[in-house]
Amino acid sequence: MRHPGLAALCVLSLLAPLLAQAEGPCVSDALDQRVCLAEPAQRVVSLSPGATELLFSAGAGDSVVAVSAWSDYPAEAADLPQVGDSNRLDLEAIVSLAPDLVVAWVDGNSRSQLERLSDLGIHVFWLAPRTFDDIAAAVSDLALLTGLPDLGNERAEAFRADMAALKAQYADARPVKVFYQIWEQPLMTVNREELISKAITLCGGVNVFGELPRLVPRISREAVLEANPEAIITAGSSDDRQWLEAWREFPGLAAVAAGNLFLEPPDLLARPTLRMAEGAMHLCQTLEQARANL
Repeated sequence: MRHPGLAALCVLSLLAPLLAQAEGPCVSDALDQRVCLAEPAQRVVSLSPGATELLFSAGAGDSVVAVSAWSDYPAEAADLPQVGDSNRLDLEAIVSLAPDLVVAWVDGNSRSQLERLSDLGIHVFWLAPRTFDDIAAAVSDLALLTGLPDLGNERAEAFRADMAALKAQYADARPVKVFYQIWEQPLMTVNREELISKAITLCGGVNVFGELPRLVPRISREAVLEANPEAIITAGSSDDRQWLEAWREFPGLAAVAAGNLFLEPPDLLARPTLRMAEGAMHLCQTLEQARANL
């Protein structure tokens, strides 16, 4: 029996010239490519957990027909069919779903694989949020592409307002030198271009490794000791606290001496989605506690 994905592949090959002429909602994606649909997308495939969350935030959850692995928020997303992860996508499964829009992630998905979908006339919209405004814009764009522009704009503006309020609230706060640890072995952190670092800055913190060239640099324990942060922060559940406790081996560290070893809620800052407002608010409160301890 012929695989339904292969049949769909042939049909889409014939339709590709017609789809390329589509006129309707148009937006530019993170690769500066214009994505234009004949009508709002009704069948959407998401290829990253962040994209999945942004689609639901845009009000398009009912249009999402499949997601990537680890798409666990909101809860409804976890029940949807999965079509692979950042290492391997099941292109036949994607094609068999007959999507009118695929949402991809610049830092996670294979461009060569998705070019094959584009060649078949399947619209691919790439995301790469680098700033808070990029997050808001992504929600607005996804809402426009799925026919809910008013709802998307409302949620995007609410997010912008929340972030602006935090910026104003902590504009004159005493700076706190922060080391944000994202992994233990190897020891890893973030530079100033990463959104977690931008949240630290928003809250009046100073990322002690902000000037490093890589977005997610590897560092040595000696580098942390030399930087002498006033607060050490990581994200995770209570079971992950051992990463913080390990720094008590160095009582001379300013963060250890002040008791400024903090565990932030997982996911709120890890994904560039609207939940970053909640994560940034929690982080700002954490840095207020750090200031009080110094």
